[in-house]
Amino acid sequence: MPKITDFVEEAGAPGIIAGIGAVLLAPVLLPVIAGVGKPIAKSIIKGGIVAYEKSKGAFAELGETWEDIVAEAKAELAEAKEVPAFEPAANTIDTASDNGV
Repeated sequence: MPKITDFVEEAGAPGIIAGIGAVLLAPVLLPVIAGVGKPIAKSIIKGGIVAYEKSKGAFAELGETWEDIVAEAKAELAEAKEVPAFEPAANTIDTASDNGV
């Protein structure tokens, strides 16, 4: 576990001064940051709610489109079962000029 003396030796005088300054200014800066941060957080939350509401509609529409595609595919498969895969040729007479050779 690191000791406080190790931190002091590594940080040096500028680090110690910055740390003391942060401790002294924290009671002043935290309310200011909180005052600015709260409206930002609220706007982010409102944006998320709006995006969620819009995506609900988009996903509902996507689901309907998907159901339509599945229904069309099923109808095509059912139609393919009713129609023979090939139809017999109407003309069985050989009309080739080589006479079968």
